[in-house]
Amino acid sequence: MAELAQLIDSEVFLAYATYTTIVLLKMMLMSVTTAFFRMTRKAFSNPEDTATFGKGENAKKYLRTDPEVERVRRGHLNDLENIVPFIGIGLLYALSGPALSTALLHFRIFVGARIFHTIAYLTPLPQPSRALAWAAGYAVTISMAYRVLTTGLYL
Repeated sequence: MAELAQLIDSEVFLAYATYTTIVLLKMMLMSVTTAFFRMTRKAFSNPEDTATFGKGENAKKYLRTDPEVERVRRGHLNDLENIVPFIGIGLLYALSGPALSTALLHFRIFVGARIFHTIAYLTPLPQPSRALAWAAGYAVTISMAYRVLTTGLYL
């Protein structure tokens, strides 16, 4: 049990917990953003969601796709595809005993890249801005995975 207490007191683990919380809140905000775009553009994917606007044929016109709603959804999906691996690999990385400065560099680049990726996706900014933001975050996750595999390789 003493090892768990040491882990929680570890500066690297606290940094991991901080930056993971930031990207998880950012990802949760994408759900709210999607709902906002659905409501303001009256574009729903489920019939029961249109009940506020009437019944029958009147409500069916709100069962549609909207380019702006789909853009937000794609940004949210991209978050899921990139933040979930960061959480798992980042935890293993934090447990591998990296230097605090190196860990902070990894975590900060990833969080900054994901925030900029969302801004580039929703604005939308011209390419390659979004692609470079994605690549930076992806490279961080690969770098952390490399550290984990080379630190405690049990293959």
